[in-house]
Amino acid sequence: MNRYARQTVLPEIGAAGQARLARARVLVVGAGGLGVPVLQYLAGAGVGQITLVDDDAVAAHNLHRQPLYRMDQIGQPKARAAAAALVALNPEVTLTPRCEMLDPANAPALVASADLVLDCADTFAASLTLSDICYAQGKPLITASALAQAGYVAGCCGGAPSLRAIFPDLPERGATCATAGVMGPVVAAVGALQAQMALSWLLGLAPTPLGLLVSLDAAVWRMGGFRFDAAPEPHHPLRFIARSQIRPEDLLIDLRAEAAPFCAQARHIPPEGIASLTPPDDGRVVLACATGLRAHNAGQSLQSRWQGDIALLALTD
Repeated sequence: MNRYARQTVLPEIGAAGQARLARARVLVVGAGGLGVPVLQYLAGAGVGQITLVDDDAVAAHNLHRQPLYRMDQIGQPKARAAAAALVALNPEVTLTPRCEMLDPANAPALVASADLVLDCADTFAASLTLSDICYAQGKPLITASALAQAGYVAGCCGGAPSLRAIFPDLPERGATCATAGVMGPVVAAVGALQAQMALSWLLGLAPTPLGLLVSLDAAVWRMGGFRFDAAPEPHHPLRFIARSQIRPEDLLIDLRAEAAPFCAQARHIPPEGIASLTPPDDGRVVLACATGLRAHNAGQSLQSRWQGDIALLALTD
């Protein structure tokens, strides 16, 4: 127990709290800039079982904000590289790496096997999928995002409103770390806050982090936040599906102008063309794009004039 002496000395943790952490089962989705500090602090704190889902590989251009990885690991699956490093950090923790993409097909079982879920992913599709499934299963979700010099972390679901309740309207276009850049310490700070929220919930500390959003703007040295316990859920949210969940009768629409339709059955229609789309009398319309953002916005446009079944597909691969 000497490993945990500096945290068990806290009266709100003690031996009982440490035992709670050792019994905990946590799902972490994403082993990148946010996932690295989250994983290090959860493993360091003695969280008993951590399942890590990430289908990406270690890359040189990410190392400035992912210091868990080394140059000689470039090209290796992040999930396996992270698991090896974390087991070396704390052999008392069980790490289960899953070198696969999280999608609406595999997410329900992964969420069901966890006590707590941490969203360290970098796509709208993954975050909204986790939020939808956690909300439906009553599982708490600690979600976060960081870009440039700013970011936020929020405790959702598990009795609190979902991520959709916080952000009912998504932007027309979404910047990424590749297009807008990001500073490593900013991601680390947001990830550390995410880990703190996770540990606080696992330990049952008050006040609960669920229903709370904390923001950081390092450009002006400002932190903020608010509670969203009473935020209303959207009435008809648009759900994501996996490719494996496409039905033969679906009308498939590929919104990407930068690529050919993702399959022979898909029609290529740019987002502005959705206004003139004639939906089928029955069946489902599936809107696809790279990250899910254009599909979500096009789906809302179609939903405003058609009450049929609409699903979203993120072509992240």
